[in-house]
Amino acid sequence: MRFSKRCLFLLFLSIAIPAGAQDNPRTVIYRKTTQADLNLEIDYPSDWKQTDKRPAIVFFFGGGWENGSIKAFERQSRYFASRGLVSARADYRVKSRHGVTPKDCVDDARAAVRYLRQNAGALGIDPDRIVASGGSAGGHIAACTTLKPADNDTEVSSNANALILFNPVLRFGPQVLARVNHDEAVGKAISPILYVAKASPPTLILFGTNDGLLKQGEEFIERSKVVGCRAEMLLADQQPHGFFHRSPWYEKTLYRADEFLESLGYLKGKPTVKIPEDANSRSD
Repeated sequence: MRFSKRCLFLLFLSIAIPAGAQDNPRTVIYRKTTQADLNLEIDYPSDWKQTDKRPAIVFFFGGGWENGSIKAFERQSRYFASRGLVSARADYRVKSRHGVTPKDCVDDARAAVRYLRQNAGALGIDPDRIVASGGSAGGHIAACTTLKPADNDTEVSSNANALILFNPVLRFGPQVLARVNHDEAVGKAISPILYVAKASPPTLILFGTNDGLLKQGEEFIERSKVVGCRAEMLLADQQPHGFFHRSPWYEKTLYRADEFLESLGYLKGKPTVKIPEDANSRSD
């Protein structure tokens, strides 16, 4: 039996992206590179339909641009799928496995957002409601999808419509320039704090008060106030880098991120994650 190209395409979609796939994430290749094919693992809400136009979120793992696992944000991804988002986790190239620099990691993150936007119809998402998120180096490249020099060479934008950044690197200072072969121009191009502007998307940043990177977060908030864009920060008292993967801060950061997305109209209703009763935090 022969099939037309259109029939084969529709057959592929019916196999690759079944409705109600929340507990069975689907894998798609979003970019082919000389080192590896790069995957997105996508969690769908249980009532998802391909004709939907749902908000989407994409997570990028941390690991200092050198290592890390796509499983890092699995719990957060499944939670937001349960709340109605199409929720993806992106694999990207890292130094230990692929011999790349942070600039290549940033390029992969931008490609992931472009893939979601370009394939919004097939994925059942709204191309104008895409959130980029990640932790540490993953937070850095999530921010760099959007806070960057202007693109002049792509038809599909990599700009996210909102950012949720867990203790991100926000400035590529002298202490890390060696990671890009001391190329100051590259370091500047991938320092998202330099590109905060009035038109920057709403941003939520989450830091522990004992994190050495917190000053960058404070600088980001102050710069946002000056230019007039929305930026908020949750502070976890006496917590170090990477605090957000551990209870109760896993629950608390997830709750705050949920509230942030609800305020944008991306989610409806109160967060369903439960916070331990003795957990306390403060927000700025």
